[in-house]
Amino acid sequence: MAVRDSPVLGGHEAQIRTWLIEDLTAPRKQRHTARRVWQRLRDEHGAQLAESTVRGLVGQIRQEIAASTRVVPIGQEHPAGAEAEVDFGEFMAWIGGVYVKLWMFALRLSHSGRAVHVAYANQAQESFLDGHVHAFTVLGGVPSGKVRYDNLRPAVVRVLLGRERLENDRFIALRSHYGYDSFFCEPGIGGAHEKGGVEGEIGRFRRRHLTPVPKAGSLAELNAQLAAADLLDQDRHIAARLETVGQAAARESVSLRVLPAEAFDVATALVCRVDAKARICVRQSYYSVPAHLAGARVSVALGARSFLVRDAPPGPAGGRCR
Repeated sequence: MAVRDSPVLGGHEAQIRTWLIEDLTAPRKQRHTARRVWQRLRDEHGAQLAESTVRGLVGQIRQEIAASTRVVPIGQEHPAGAEAEVDFGEFMAWIGGVYVKLWMFALRLSHSGRAVHVAYANQAQESFLDGHVHAFTVLGGVPSGKVRYDNLRPAVVRVLLGRERLENDRFIALRSHYGYDSFFCEPGIGGAHEKGGVEGEIGRFRRRHLTPVPKAGSLAELNAQLAAADLLDQDRHIAARLETVGQAAARESVSLRVLPAEAFDVATALVCRVDAKARICVRQSYYSVPAHLAGARVSVALGARSFLVRDAPPGPAGGRCR
């Protein structure tokens, strides 16, 4: 069938294409409709065209632009013991009869799909570091290659160009202690697929084990429930895999890096001044100390689950309570 030329539209095709390409970076609600394209051609370029004619060309050009900018994902290969992914996810729970928001740290081995979940009252750096230490201990080893992250504040001080990041000193110390590399995903939706395993894992775990809303007498009791759920999950199958998660994890475990002799110390060193009521304020909460320390400075080792107070303050390297 012969293709008919459209000499009237042909003179405006380049301009229409330019407007539609510029729309790719414009706010969604402020992009050209076919009617707006027709209006601009008429008002700004004096074109004598029917709106229906312009509408057809706009649709054709949009299809061509979509085809040229479409991103096709490529399946990832994860060697045994080489990689893992980390993220936090929110959930609600009843703790001691109080309905509270909690954060679930999740570390998932990319090859086998085995994951470790730990509940914390916050996403502070101590919780972030403690989650790694706990997960590596449960798994009995450390990925020999890299662990994937998004731009979590406990790990990243500043996002630089590309994948470059200014990492937090304590996070660098953790990585050095366990001997693995970090991989930071692209910011925003563009990097969501780069650690889709753990993001999907958090949603699956929340639906499977945290629905209905869990109840526990304490955070420690809730974490015992999460640990039991992790054991139960080792019997599940991922997609069409023949072996269970537990079987794949057992095979993968021999490829993990051996744990160091000592676990990483996640505690943050702080210096606090005791007030006239013999209290110190740590992370906006007050705690009583012996009365004879009123007015003195004390050192605090702040961990994810507890903290230790000493009456001898540390050197100038310690942080200040806040």
